[in-house]
Amino acid sequence: MAISSTRTKRKTKKKTRSKGSSSPRGILPRAFIHPMNMKSSMRCLPLFKTCSAAAVMILLAVAMMKAQEPSPPPPGAPQESSPASTEKPGKKKSSHAHDFLIHGTVFNEKALSFPGVELRIRVAGEKKYRWETYTNSRGEFAVRVGQGADYEMLVRVKGFADQTRTVNAKKGEDEETVVFLMQPLAGGKK
Repeated sequence: MAISSTRTKRKTKKKTRSKGSSSPRGILPRAFIHPMNMKSSMRCLPLFKTCSAAAVMILLAVAMMKAQEPSPPPPGAPQESSPASTEKPGKKKSSHAHDFLIHGTVFNEKALSFPGVELRIRVAGEKKYRWETYTNSRGEFAVRVGQGADYEMLVRVKGFADQTRTVNAKKGEDEETVVFLMQPLAGGKK
């Protein structure tokens, strides 16, 4: 019991800094004090400087953008006609102006969309297929071909019978929609 009573009687004395010390431990001058020992308003100063600089940069950028805009013509001045305004407003220039679009959907025997089906297209009467594509995850496809010819489409997928269809691109229309319903091969997996 005597041992425990001596331990409780001991009190540790708190260390206090003297008022004459210039740093927390008296080793470093006041200029080298860690930022966490500063007042909270002093710690926010670099953040304030950064935000202020960003705001000034944004204001300068907006002012420069306004300076680059063309000034409106004075009232009564003749209007200049641009080359774009001489064209018809309904016409659009496009590299696909004379293309024919063949698009559609492929379904399986249960009438569900069929992704990953191979489609090959060739000009009717030729041996070589010029266009090849696959259906997307919804069983849809779209292919641009030239107008003014008949095209033969071959649709094939493993385990199903191949299907062929002829598409007429001579009619003067811009597109045709086709739908395929694939049938499984006889004796194939169900």
